[in-house]
Amino acid sequence: MARKRSRLQIYLEVLRVIKKGVQKPTNIMYKFNLSWIPLMEILNSLINQGLIETRNNYRRKVCVITERGLSVLKYFEKAEDLIIFEEMH
Repeated sequence: MARKRSRLQIYLEVLRVIKKGVQKPTNIMYKFNLSWIPLMEILNSLINQGLIETRNNYRRKVCVITERGLSVLKYFEKAEDLIIFEEMH
């Protein structure tokens, strides 16, 4: 059985996929198997913190990672490189 993802893991995963070009909220929702309301809470939190912003692209709302979002993502990826995770049995 898969472990439940932490809120931090979900936030970082959302930042990663937006950085890779998955920008439509619906596509992000399907990518992470989230329902609409939790996804909107996450996106609004990321917007309020200045980590992503929304833009209108041909009458569709898309999410774009900001410079601050890139810095946060880089910080946590560096931390992950420093920590050795071991499987728990």
